[in-house]
Amino acid sequence: MEYPVIAEEFRNHQLENVHQGVICIVNENKEVIYQKGDSNQPIFYRSAMKPIQAIPVFTTDIINKYNLTDEEAALFMASQRGEKYHQEALIRVKEKLDIVEDHLVCASSYPLNEAPKMEYILAKKPKRRLLHNCAGKHLGFMGYTKVKGLSQEGYERPDNPLQKKVLHYLSELSEVPINEIKLGTDGCGVPVHAVPLKNMAISYLKFVRPELIEDQVARDAVINIGEIMNAHPNIIASHDFICSVLLKDRNIIAKGGAQGVYCLALREEKISIALKVLSGTELIWPLLVAEILKKLNYQNEETIHALLQLKPDTILNDDGVVVGKTKIYL
Repeated sequence: MEYPVIAEEFRNHQLENVHQGVICIVNENKEVIYQKGDSNQPIFYRSAMKPIQAIPVFTTDIINKYNLTDEEAALFMASQRGEKYHQEALIRVKEKLDIVEDHLVCASSYPLNEAPKMEYILAKKPKRRLLHNCAGKHLGFMGYTKVKGLSQEGYERPDNPLQKKVLHYLSELSEVPINEIKLGTDGCGVPVHAVPLKNMAISYLKFVRPELIEDQVARDAVINIGEIMNAHPNIIASHDFICSVLLKDRNIIAKGGAQGVYCLALREEKISIALKVLSGTELIWPLLVAEILKKLNYQNEETIHALLQLKPDTILNDDGVVVGKTKIYL
């Protein structure tokens, strides 16, 4: 199968990198209004699945029961990058839920962002599971098992009641039958799933059109998840990162995943976008999303400007001199 080119990078007018990909945009009626490539191509969500994976825990009374703040609850959807405010919130959640850190399935890690990573290493602190990029999601999973009186052991197994719940909600939001959803294992050790890109877009559409969700409990959870993501964007990723830049715009719900997957939905416009950069790079996300928003005549120019500040179409050398250009093809 051939995939269309969505971006090319030129250094001194010489082609250096080519990025193929697939893009799908659906409207409020779940109709495809734009696609590049095959929107029926199954794509693994990776961490773009976190808002969906958080639905089970948000159907419980965990926030009130353990006196969690909305900032702390935002970690359940986060791909946190190890800033001090992440570390402090993660520790608070672990202590409030009385979670044994070694019971987290995710691997021990250093902070992802360069500054907190260097500070952490220079302080001679060891890697820890709580600093894994997905630790917040795992705390949410373990919190769910605790509230429901389930064993915390094996929460990562596909046959675990928790993971079956996640799969149920994924099927409901994406409108893909459970037996047609493809199963994989994510980098953090829990199940991750693939659905056609069109259905991935449909699943995110329901975060801005929750009335499309028949299950009232799930609908309320989705509304709450969206509100918390918008209220605490830096927890979801970190400052100066695409997810947080987009979530500061209260009209947008957005979350990226590893290997080039990105999803976002627009409340006022009632449309949803899912994309996959097949080279797996995340570096062109801000520029690519900015160009998509321009194509849609998106009215919030501040959001587009903020994206282009993260990744302009010019390529700079280490001294800040322009040496090339990135071109996006939509």
